[in-house]
Amino acid sequence: AVKPVPPDPILGLVARYKKDPNPNAVNLAQGAYRDGSGKPFVLSSVVKAEKRVAQQLADGITNKEYSGSEGNAEFLAATVRFAFGHDSNALNENRVAAIQSLSGTGALRLAADTLKRVAGVDKIWISNPSWGNHAKVFEAAGLEVEYYTYLDKKTGTTLDFEGLVSHLSSDEIPEGSVILLHCSAHNPTGVDPSEEQWKILADIFTARKLVPLFDSAYQGYASGDPDVDAFALREFDRRGKAAIPTMLVCQSYAKNMGLYGERVGALAIVAHSTEKATTVQTNITTRIIRPMYSSPPLHGARLATVLLTDPELNAEWREELKVMADRIISMREQLVAALVAKGQLLHTWKHISDQIGMFAFTGLNPQQVDKMLDEHGIYLTKDGRMSMAGMKPADVSVVADAIIKVTA
Repeated sequence: AVKPVPPDPILGLVARYKKDPNPNAVNLAQGAYRDGSGKPFVLSSVVKAEKRVAQQLADGITNKEYSGSEGNAEFLAATVRFAFGHDSNALNENRVAAIQSLSGTGALRLAADTLKRVAGVDKIWISNPSWGNHAKVFEAAGLEVEYYTYLDKKTGTTLDFEGLVSHLSSDEIPEGSVILLHCSAHNPTGVDPSEEQWKILADIFTARKLVPLFDSAYQGYASGDPDVDAFALREFDRRGKAAIPTMLVCQSYAKNMGLYGERVGALAIVAHSTEKATTVQTNITTRIIRPMYSSPPLHGARLATVLLTDPELNAEWREELKVMADRIISMREQLVAALVAKGQLLHTWKHISDQIGMFAFTGLNPQQVDKMLDEHGIYLTKDGRMSMAGMKPADVSVVADAIIKVTA
């Protein structure tokens, strides 16, 4: 008999919000960007790319035939170059296997299945905390999930870098282990290592032969500059195959292109040689993708390809990407300013503006989160994660007032 299961915590909140009769309810639970009026935002560059793709179809340049199991070749060439950069060791040495995926979640699942079924890996280490779906994805593929030190237990809102270094260097994590890293805009905390700290982590991975799996869901969406947000994975790539011979990168274009429902992403696996990269790709397409969904969808990848390869539209997209990132940063600053203006101490809430990316890790406990929802109609996830991308200027004072009341 099929037993009932509770709804996904985040999707359950979204469903509840949609039914909420409170006209002043504020949805800060879901990771989706809204404009200054609280409306979904379709990028102008995406609209133009849609017209381009439609015209190519009308002119007979493209069709609706199946793609190969690996996906759109032009998209794959563009997406790995976007991630790794033009001076990439791995790309220039032709050591990267690239697979189109069903957005970032699909890339993670392909990575998980590859680790388990192709590489024979049994365990993966993820940060404590991490995105709520990470553990579910890896466990669904049969991997055991362990947690490494990340967030400072004393503050609950900042990085415990000493603890992170100590844990990754310890015998508790065996040499050769696979470690999930957030490339930028750590979810749910918004707390990232600095560039110097990333270099130290790359040293540890080299010394202990650890295998990095980068989740790159927010490239360009965190700082507004895709190259800045790709620093971590490019630093690991710069070490070369003698230092870090294997690396996995999961990409998503849901946030940075606003292609949420198009499900556009990619899995890139850096191997020690061209031959091994080819072997890995063949194993993934034949043993994992073909029996699962056979081939990926066409449309979203075509849109992303246009934005990544057309110089004019690429420039426009990058400008819009900067606008989105800057608006989120502004929401952080406005919320902290409102809290201070209402009598709160700056150091108590400064972590909100110090963090980066879509989410703020507020430090609110589950009881306070419940009060935010039940008494004020403000939706956050149970761990106190707040979507700054979903906040509009008109929400700032209301949210600040609620925070003050539930923490009094």
